[in-house]
Amino acid sequence: MNRLLIIKTLGLVLLCEAVLLLPSWLLALARQEADARALFFCLLLTASAGGLMMLARPRSTQVGYREGFVIAALAWFFCALFGSLPYLFTGTLNSLADAFFEAMSGFTTTGASVIRDVEALSHGLLLWRSTTHWLGGMGIIVLTLALIPSLKIAGMQLFKAEVPGPTKSKMVPRIVNTSRELYKVYLIITAAEIVLLKLAGMDLFDAVIHTFGTVATGGFSSKNLSIGAYDSLAIELIISFFMIICGMNFALHFYLLKGKWRPLWEDSETRLYLGIIATSTLLIGWELSSSLDLSWGQALRQSLFQVSSIITTTGFASADFDQWPPFSKFVLLALMFIGGCAGSTGGGIKSARLLILVKAVSRQVTRLLHPQAVVPVRLGTGVVSREVVESVQNFFFLYILILAAATLVIAALGTDMVSSLSAVAATLGNVGPGFGLVGPMTNYADLPAVAKWILSLCMLTGRLEIYTVLVFFSIKTWRD
Repeated sequence: MNRLLIIKTLGLVLLCEAVLLLPSWLLALARQEADARALFFCLLLTASAGGLMMLARPRSTQVGYREGFVIAALAWFFCALFGSLPYLFTGTLNSLADAFFEAMSGFTTTGASVIRDVEALSHGLLLWRSTTHWLGGMGIIVLTLALIPSLKIAGMQLFKAEVPGPTKSKMVPRIVNTSRELYKVYLIITAAEIVLLKLAGMDLFDAVIHTFGTVATGGFSSKNLSIGAYDSLAIELIISFFMIICGMNFALHFYLLKGKWRPLWEDSETRLYLGIIATSTLLIGWELSSSLDLSWGQALRQSLFQVSSIITTTGFASADFDQWPPFSKFVLLALMFIGGCAGSTGGGIKSARLLILVKAVSRQVTRLLHPQAVVPVRLGTGVVSREVVESVQNFFFLYILILAAATLVIAALGTDMVSSLSAVAATLGNVGPGFGLVGPMTNYADLPAVAKWILSLCMLTGRLEIYTVLVFFSIKTWRD
């Protein structure tokens, strides 16, 4: 294994993190906030660590499979570790468990928080908190790959280790150009939402904070009541729209910007994803209107926003859905597992995997009836290989196994079963809020420190989609 190459690449990642910490420090400095000095020290420490690691001289700049998985796992760990320093140095959080949890939640776009009073934070720290979302949304490695030519590193292995979904494909021939195109789309969507939220009545700072939380499907807000604090139909509709499109495959947005609409209409995963959103919205809206004595308009407004927020694993809240009727809560819990589309900033199992699983079951039933029949699994017009089908089936098994094991451990620490299950489901799926003790109007602050470390690992496992983390901890990975 090329360990010096791993160190050098991680150094570049930390330098990128330090650069993105710069706006938060400058904002705190401009507003003469007390946190400015602490943020500058964090910036200096992160940049120094990254610079020292960049001094490594690897014998080769070729990234193999093992190096790719190790870099991906360690990059997210180190970013969360150094990203936790602002919370510690400003005195916002007093324990490493809390600070690491908050940082990991930001970078993995989970949106789970241990900060009880968000509105008491300085503007500089709030911006950093949301910047971790924006950086983690499209991916730390994807951003690094956009800058990678200076290191002459072949980056497809890094791309495969980080980008979510059962298949990984390049939009343009070179992976570096693919990374750049993805970030161009990301920037365009970010700028568009900021402008629209400003026009809808948000001040510029809040518009930036909530845009970062939306396009990254993260959910960090500058308000204790999240989006519900604004009580604005226009703001909820704008954020719902952008949550939905950011839960779609970003490659489709790339083609749309090129004037190619056909890939969007032909994408079976997108049709399933939008169909689930429409069906869930109507079902929950129907129950809310009949059980909570809401008008159809009010019920659909609340239903659409929360369905969009949960299925895209954003985690914003416009209402306390923990108080909704059981059927509506069950639908939201199911949406936590489904998640967004492959190649999106959303978490969860992904609609593509769900579609492949359903079609694999259908194929098995057909083959039982017609043993000699050749029935391929298709996604749209393409045939899914046997290897991909097996990978999806194994992924689903591992996902449920990790969910069950982590839930039992959290429950053994003294947390009730509903809170334990929803906490693990919400962190493994990078959703954020759950039910019970970790509901939308509460947070994870009251959980034991051990539970926070376990849930932090769940966030990382969910964001890197299990296999990268398993490969990292495998003994075979580290054998020369």
